Amino acid sequence: MNNAKSAQTLAWDDYRFILAVGRAGSLNGAAKRLAVSHPTVFRRINAIERTLGARLFERARDGYAPTPTGEDVIAVAAEIEARITATERRLAGLDARPTGKIRLTTVEPLLYSLLPPILARFRRAHPGIVLEVVADNALHDLSRREADLALRPGGQPPDGLIGRKIARIKASVYRPRSLRLPRGTGPEDLHDQDWLVPDGNLANILIAQWLRRQTYDRRAVLSANSLLALRDAAVAGMGLVLLPCYLGDPERRLVRVGEPLEALNTDLWLLSHPDLRRTERIRVFADALREGFAALQPRLDGASGAALGP
Repeated sequence: MNNAKSAQTLAWDDYRFILAVGRAGSLNGAAKRLAVSHPTVFRRINAIERTLGARLFERARDGYAPTPTGEDVIAVAAEIEARITATERRLAGLDARPTGKIRLTTVEPLLYSLLPPILARFRRAHPGIVLEVVADNALHDLSRREADLALRPGGQPPDGLIGRKIARIKASVYRPRSLRLPRGTGPEDLHDQDWLVPDGNLANILIAQWLRRQTYDRRAVLSANSLLALRDAAVAGMGLVLLPCYLGDPERRLVRVGEPLEALNTDLWLLSHPDLRRTERIRVFADALREGFAALQPRLDGASGAALGP
């Protein structure tokens, strides 16, 4: 790289900004990753380019594309990041005390309805540990320490992570209590009803796939990227909704249409990076999550006495 001498003057924080823009392809995306403002990213990238005496990104209407020089610097930044995070994981693994911060990422419905009592019990037992929870449908990168643990419904864990199934989640069709259906109506007999369907980053979850197979998505009157929003819309009487039983059963203004659908049974996985498995605070928190969800299994199975009806 022609500007190698100048690049030696860059701090790691400069490389972070370059890497964020390179990965996001835009200033807005980089700002979100870095938790700073759009103007801050704009100013930093311009200042870095002045320092190097080279343009790192081509500006266009649809975003920022790296120049050949920019690609070289981004590769260096990624290598530095990988070394830093690997060192942090190794140092974290040496900590035998149940103290410090734990970052957990999970999906919104679990955090809203199931996790708070488990987290409260854990904090009472381990006051030296501070919990940081992110509710996001996207899987955060555990390799880059965006989170220490991930609690996710779905299939096998991604490569490079270790995972353990800690629960099973079932799902059912629900109707507003005000909506009457003919006696004997089952989940497969609802083509003439209005539906509320997952969309956006929820468009490929099992629930959304089942609705498409049944062609119920063609009768959608509302789509949303939040199961909580869909549930509340059903409560308001907008239409039928397919929900995890733990989310639909407690709402007494909803009534199940038939039994839980076996095809939608989903495993709940607890994921972590191998370097952290011997860290004491991670170990005790993972144990608390496993025990907490084991106790919740009847609710996850839909055995909590929800109202059933045609």
